Amino acid sequence: MAKIGTQKTITVEGIDYTLQHPGSREYMRIQDRITQDNGVPSSEKTADEVFKHIVVDPKVSFDYFDENDGLEEVIKEALSFLRTGK
Repeated sequence: MAKIGTQKTITVEGIDYTLQHPGSREYMRIQDRITQDNGVPSSEKTADEVFKHIVVDPKVSFDYFDENDGLEEVIKEALSFLRTGK
């Protein structure tokens, strides 16, 4: 089954988040954008990419997570979904 457009709902801190897979090509592009010169992913860039390309509902940002708990868990779940499509 193709990953692109596949959705998954997760619940973190009592809030439902809909994740949507951007597809394999965009996954590779995200990897390229978040990787720093030393080969280590940037946490800030990773979060921005997750917010922009994977979490589709509700739309989230750093400001959103200043008011709501669960930032690290949402990112962890989104990255796992991005890698596996599940």
